[in-house]
Amino acid sequence: MAISRFADLLEEANQQPEPQRLLFVFTRAELPDNPTAEQRQRFEQGEGGVLTPALCVDKSPEELSDMEALVAESRNTGIEWDIVFVAALSGSGLQPPSGEEAERHLQRMVESLKMGNIESFLALDRQGEVVSFQ
Repeated sequence: MAISRFADLLEEANQQPEPQRLLFVFTRAELPDNPTAEQRQRFEQGEGGVLTPALCVDKSPEELSDMEALVAESRNTGIEWDIVFVAALSGSGLQPPSGEEAERHLQRMVESLKMGNIESFLALDRQGEVVSFQ
């Protein structure tokens, strides 16, 4: 199944034979250190910049209803974000991944994103639509 929005992700996660944890790293767009005039201008037009991890959380698919609920929950943290990167972590047999496993994988995700490695993750905007980067 091609995932093009958050609802597709939930559907796919719920169809997996092993219990899943969905890993979310919320990022915000910022200017890079020492931006050029061109970078600053593009950023002010809503383009470019760097995506900086701001918040991470893991959830089971059953804890999620839709993107609106996830956005509302994230709003309660007071942390602003622009793009959320998502990965799925499978359990073993009937056992879901442990909290420690999820935390370990979230930290790896954060480090990967800081290094600019985004291709392994699904990126979604605040409306739950898949975002592709050029």
